[in-house]
Amino acid sequence: MALLITLENIHKLYSIDRSSKTEGLVILHQSNHSEQSYNSHSRLFDGLLLAFMVKGTMKARIHFLEYTISAGDIAVLQPQLMIETEELSADAEIVSIGLSLDFLTNLPVLRDFVMNDQIRWQPVVRLDPEEVKLQTELVGLLQGFYNKQHSHKKMEMLQHLVAVLMCMIAEKYTGSIPKNNTVKNRTHEIIDDFYTLISKYAHQERSVKFYAEKLNLTPQYLTSFLKQNTGRSVLQWIDHIMIIHAKTLLKSSDLSIKQISAELNFGDTSLFSRFFKRIAGVSPMAYRNGV
Repeated sequence: MALLITLENIHKLYSIDRSSKTEGLVILHQSNHSEQSYNSHSRLFDGLLLAFMVKGTMKARIHFLEYTISAGDIAVLQPQLMIETEELSADAEIVSIGLSLDFLTNLPVLRDFVMNDQIRWQPVVRLDPEEVKLQTELVGLLQGFYNKQHSHKKMEMLQHLVAVLMCMIAEKYTGSIPKNNTVKNRTHEIIDDFYTLISKYAHQERSVKFYAEKLNLTPQYLTSFLKQNTGRSVLQWIDHIMIIHAKTLLKSSDLSIKQISAELNFGDTSLFSRFFKRIAGVSPMAYRNGV
């Protein structure tokens, strides 16, 4: 089961003017202090996500691990990785660029970002002051062309600008991480494998034993490992994944509460409603209506 945010539903989810819709790419400029505050819900995006911290700071959990992202930093999230905003400063300002999988296939430099373990486990890069200036100018150009009235060359221009931006980020990774550095270790492997399992089975399997056996670990070891390395237990992560899926469906689809309950394999709508309220603090309908 993979209920992911795509470019098809992101305009509805974030109330974006559909006149600015561009095939394969979306740009969001959000401020924590503005009338349209930063949307801090957990998200799973079916594409490559770039988050540029313009001002302030953000504490976020990316693929289970916590990071502090400051002004001048860039967070690079590979497809289907989970980002969960935990804290934002009052002056936080972020520009996010989402690129679809189809967009990625057209540019080799982007394809390389999808399966790179360096980026997967070191998703936040810090730029030097001179690089921040160049990045700000590039992102500004991207926003300008993104909001430009449609023309037959618009997509081509955006692709070139994105390619330049990604080359700049790739160069920063190459320059800051030794070539012989083994980024992925046993801890990362277990987290990766557990994430794959709960993404697939969270809606039908809630037994710690099930996931431990799949990972060739004891239930006791898996429980203590996740608590120590991610701050949440197996059952807490299952609940979290289910809530992400439920919130995504509630905000980005027209499915009824009953249909969403069935989609997530709850035997009864009332069971889903009680589960949702226990975790989210409000009923599914109240969440959908923004109450």
